[in-house]
Amino acid sequence: MAYVIAAPCVADYSCLEVCPADCIRPRPDDPEFMRAEQLYIDAQTCIDCEACVTACPVDAVFEASRLPRKWGEYKNINAEYFQART
Repeated sequence: MAYVIAAPCVADYSCLEVCPADCIRPRPDDPEFMRAEQLYIDAQTCIDCEACVTACPVDAVFEASRLPRKWGEYKNINAEYFQART
């Protein structure tokens, strides 16, 4: 099961630096990075390594099946971010 970035995200790119699958967007070199309110994980390319979980300074990354109920919609929010780019 892939990971999801939820509401506490502050668009700190610590998770980007440790992700071996390069599945987190936007990246610092993406035009929308400076305007991003949060980052997103592509469930299709996530390899479930958990590196982003320990790197996140605000505990905003969750395994999809363990996403807190109050942030349940973030599974779709992450997916929609990548669907809009295909």
